[in-house]
Amino acid sequence: MLMVKLKHIQNWLELARQAKWSASALAKQCGVSVRTLHRHFLQHTGKNTRIWLDEQRQRNAHELLCDGSSIKETADCLGYKSPSNFARHYKHQTGLRPSQQPPIMDITKPQMSANE
Repeated sequence: MLMVKLKHIQNWLELARQAKWSASALAKQCGVSVRTLHRHFLQHTGKNTRIWLDEQRQRNAHELLCDGSSIKETADCLGYKSPSNFARHYKHQTGLRPSQQPPIMDITKPQMSANE
């Protein structure tokens, strides 16, 4: 029953932003347990919730930086505790500092839709 409820959600990216990229907050927003949400993500994306959230957050960071947002603005927008925390995470994910020219990445849209 709960998995059926999750299948009808279309605005995953917006919900992820509202949940501040937290799996537990996202599960609470959806009215399900973290485990149920995790099973749903594994079934529909092949990834666990945390990995999907990290990828979407990283994609969002890349877009903000490419659009000219500063490191501080990007860190604030994405809920990082500090710009240095964001910079470490960004470098770990991309191999580059956010102050460097943003990398050209193959950025695909989130892979969850109402039809899954």
